[in-house]
Amino acid sequence: MVFGRFRSGMLAVAGAMMLFSAHASAADIVLQDSSMRVAFDSHSGALTELEYKTTHWRVEPQSKYAESFRMLVPVKGRRDNRILGSMQHAPRVRKIGADSVAFQWNNLISQHAGTLPITFTAVVTLKNGALTFAATVKNDSKLTVETVGYPCLGNLRPPAPGISMAMRSAWYGNLGYNEIYPNFGNGEGYWGVSYPTKMLAPSSSSLWALLRCSNRQGLYLQMDDPRVTYLMQYTFVLKPGERAWESGMIPRNWKVAGKPMHLEMRATHFIYAAPQSTVKLAPLVIQGYQGDWHAGANIYKKWMKTWFVPPHLPPWMKQVNSWQQFQVNSPVESLNMSYKNLVKIGQDCARYGVGAIQLTGWQKGGQDGGNPSMAIDPELGTWQDLHHAIARIQAMGVKCVMFIKPQFADMSTAWYKRQLYRYCAEDPFGVPYTTGGFGYFTPPELANISHRPWAVMDTCDPAYRAIVEKQFNNVLALGAAGILQDQVCDPGAMYSFAPHHGHAVPGYLPHGQMLLGQAFNRAAFKKNPDFLFAGEGPEDWLLQYYPLMYIRVGPGSVPVTRYVFPHEPIMIAVTGLNDRETINQALLDRYIISYEPNYFKGRLEDFPLTMAYGEKVDALRRKYKAYLWNATFRDNLGASVKANGWQSYSVFQRRDGKRAVVVMNREYHRAIVAHVKLPHSGHLLVVTPENPNPEATDGTVKIPPNSAAVILER
Repeated sequence: MVFGRFRSGMLAVAGAMMLFSAHASAADIVLQDSSMRVAFDSHSGALTELEYKTTHWRVEPQSKYAESFRMLVPVKGRRDNRILGSMQHAPRVRKIGADSVAFQWNNLISQHAGTLPITFTAVVTLKNGALTFAATVKNDSKLTVETVGYPCLGNLRPPAPGISMAMRSAWYGNLGYNEIYPNFGNGEGYWGVSYPTKMLAPSSSSLWALLRCSNRQGLYLQMDDPRVTYLMQYTFVLKPGERAWESGMIPRNWKVAGKPMHLEMRATHFIYAAPQSTVKLAPLVIQGYQGDWHAGANIYKKWMKTWFVPPHLPPWMKQVNSWQQFQVNSPVESLNMSYKNLVKIGQDCARYGVGAIQLTGWQKGGQDGGNPSMAIDPELGTWQDLHHAIARIQAMGVKCVMFIKPQFADMSTAWYKRQLYRYCAEDPFGVPYTTGGFGYFTPPELANISHRPWAVMDTCDPAYRAIVEKQFNNVLALGAAGILQDQVCDPGAMYSFAPHHGHAVPGYLPHGQMLLGQAFNRAAFKKNPDFLFAGEGPEDWLLQYYPLMYIRVGPGSVPVTRYVFPHEPIMIAVTGLNDRETINQALLDRYIISYEPNYFKGRLEDFPLTMAYGEKVDALRRKYKAYLWNATFRDNLGASVKANGWQSYSVFQRRDGKRAVVVMNREYHRAIVAHVKLPHSGHLLVVTPENPNPEATDGTVKIPPNSAAVILER
């Protein structure tokens, strides 16, 4: 290996090249291939230029705002003590092979604690259009390195004036949206920052995001570590500030009050590197793409296949199925139904062809009360009553799935005050993290006066997981077909800094949830290999342990998880008295229907119009299972639809290439005429929930209000 700073010359290599470009200064180090180009200042290690060459998008034009890295290293009396790359001595630079370069900064200079024995090593690699920024912090100091900002772009720009940019990331099955340019705005409290700032995580722990441009291109961003060991966020800062309080728009000339503006972007790694420790950062991958969000998601899908282990699904979950959610009890002792009478709910489901019941609030304390208890409530009956009811219901062909929430503890219980308080997740100051819970039924509850407060529990603590696993054995003993864990990717806090909880400090709570899911899976598979694990809104990595995702959707939702996982069971809530639009959404995006009359407090017979239409839709999906259930969901790729009204459509493709197009009329009061075009199609047929018998069509169909039609390729 060669050490020292590159000053001149050229290294020609196959594929990627490290050279000194005419566009960069003579001291710049450049990696580039046919699609990406990145340049670094050899004196400072700062990233001076970044270009997506395929489209000539200069993501980071050369400017005086170039940055290398930054750290937060609190010191007594000065928590806001930073290490800025601009303050450091020149790094050592070394070539690694033909397509990588490494920078090393030693004995880092901080703002308020002098020189610290900390070493930061960064390795940048460019292969096949993918830039990978890897780094390691060797902390030989007596302080904790809390965060590292790396890589850093000091002057993020759109491809051209008038082209907007937004961060898009997956959360709750949907693809979120947060505009970056031209409307920036301050996402954080103005009292806590000096400049307009946005700290955006793909979600609590999602692994990928898109920096999306309105001219059908973007950057794919990937946290290249599916173990989910710490939080990473994308930080955007607009300097020197906004034009006006009410306007977050960035002027096209990038000037405000006569001063030049620039937009910083960096990946902030919350690593909490303890004294005398070495921490490797999760590599960040940046790759350009062309097209809409599907093109970026396709990069993620390809990478995901290298680590995602497909979970086991019970055979009944692979069939077209629907559910009912029913609340047995609430934290205000509403006592909606005794254990013995739950058989009536099973009979309802059997009569309507509903295949499973999610029993919510069945445990001591009711829904959102008594957590993490998974014991029976004597006010509802005996253990034998519930066990017998579950057995009778499942003998009818209806599965019972039990709602749980073990990541929180009800602080009002004697159990919490006697024992569970020891296992709370604590903040850096030793204070337990808490959340206010939810209100139920009564005026004091709904007015936020008498909520049962929850403690966020330390799922990284093996002692606490042992307590929860023991509770989980109660569910297994009842003979239920599965569990649905509420808020499974919403732990209430990100970290636990509790010093004596059997894990390195801090513990990352999403990782603790993964460990808990693994433990649940091991325990269940010993007794019932077909036990179902479901969760509300699990991230992709958690779908390995909670393979059924339960979410709620609206008309603007973008089904990114369905696109990434074409056959994964995803279930949505249907609550309205004539909820055709949500049922049509289930047909459109291959979602399982969860019937929830009276916000899951009622019986299926309470909304006959919703049930009648849902039955028709599921019957259609069973009849055309090869097209609408076993086929691959393509979102809106591979077809085009034009209509004289508000519509949505999706495309399914069978293994033999035959396609189906689902068109949903979102107009409430009028029919629309939709023109469906399938390139290179054969003969086309149309079917509907009301008329499942196929009729020939040329692709033009009239769809009644709030209805749907399916075009099949014969």
